Amino acid sequence: MIRVLLVDDQQLIRAGLRMLLDAEDGMTVVGEAGDGRAAVEQAARLVPDVIVMDLRMPGVDGITATSRITAQRPAARILVLTTFGDDDHLYPALQAGACGFLLKDAPPAELLAGIRQAASGESPFSQEVLRRLVRRAVDARPEPPHRVEGLTTREQDVLDLVGEGLTNAEIADRLHIGVTTVKTHITALMTKTASPNRVRLALAAHRPHD
Repeated sequence: MIRVLLVDDQQLIRAGLRMLLDAEDGMTVVGEAGDGRAAVEQAARLVPDVIVMDLRMPGVDGITATSRITAQRPAARILVLTTFGDDDHLYPALQAGACGFLLKDAPPAELLAGIRQAASGESPFSQEVLRRLVRRAVDARPEPPHRVEGLTTREQDVLDLVGEGLTNAEIADRLHIGVTTVKTHITALMTKTASPNRVRLALAAHRPHD
């Protein structure tokens, strides 16, 4: 059972999230907080598996709350859920210790999947956010793609396109294969390149030869 703490200053949003999560098998909401100060207190008291964190709140904001929670418990899994997907919110949240970043207009299925991913140690990101992370990471390391040892030709093709910041659907369309097949290749690539998430995998496409 994944125990979730909801943090948002809007009661209506918290109520909607609670209904969604409590109706899902394997998830339960163990607490709610309407501001960052309460979030820090409840995180310490309840020790939830995943904290769904809003960013803009009165008093102590979500970024500050995230930083305080991870300072107390570095292993805390904090999934940002916000309306604001710009870099001014994204990078400070990640630097504060958030493990993932979803936008509030994400489909319910994406949020539920993101919570499961966060609980299992992965880093869930909305596609728009992921694309920006990949682009920025690649721009910071502009080496051209290279061959990674032990990959099939198709896996290398998929890796190169991940390195360009393409989504699974875009990769499938480019290579004329199914999205499920793309996901299978990406799972194999993460194992072969020891990449814990898609951003690291994108960087693997641009890693220089040893």
